[in-house]
Amino acid sequence: MKLKEFEAQEKQRIKRNLEYTENGVTFIDIRTAYIDEGVKIGKGTVIYPCVVIEGKVKIGENCTIGQNSRIVDSTIGNGTTVQSSVILESRVGKETSVGPFAYLRPGSAIGDKCKVGDFVEVKNSSMGDGAKASHLTYIGDSDVGKNVNLGCGVVFVNYDGSQKYRSVVEDNAFIGCNSNLISPVHIGEGAYVAAGSTITEDVPGGALYVARSRGKTLRDWVEKKGILKKKK
Repeated sequence: MKLKEFEAQEKQRIKRNLEYTENGVTFIDIRTAYIDEGVKIGKGTVIYPCVVIEGKVKIGENCTIGQNSRIVDSTIGNGTTVQSSVILESRVGKETSVGPFAYLRPGSAIGDKCKVGDFVEVKNSSMGDGAKASHLTYIGDSDVGKNVNLGCGVVFVNYDGSQKYRSVVEDNAFIGCNSNLISPVHIGEGAYVAAGSTITEDVPGGALYVARSRGKTLRDWVEKKGILKKKK
């Protein structure tokens, strides 16, 4: 690309961003936002530096799009916050928090007042209103109901090497930290899964599912083995 062509494109980009400000959008640094033509952004929304918005995107009113975020062919509801995250061909509801460092892959549908926290990946899945996955979770090919809590380190194990399978977690269920859901499984409404469990069968609503070995303590084992003593 020649210099004059580049300068012309940059002028057009800045001009387009200025048009958004006339409609009530705020840019922290208008020079570092890259927004495709035809993108719709509601008034009161704040765009931080190094944001890239591509394709058919509609962002609601009073949203915050944090720095280093990328949104492609997606819809973002009013009052939602996206912090340093990637959203591709997905839908996010109202007053939801995404990120930092979340990844919504194509086919994801996130409800209202949800939390998709740091290092959470969602792929071809849905989360009902009020559902939370606060950190370090993978939700793949699954339907998560309303007000479900997914603890840290929960993984939906959706692929067996040849096929992908889908799981369902009904409303108000609680999935404890470091649990693996071996798809396809169905977790009933209000069920609890104990932390550290691997779920290989359906769990009835209101039940507690525990799948881990019982621990035991060997007293004075460290001292007897001399592990902490320095060798001469």
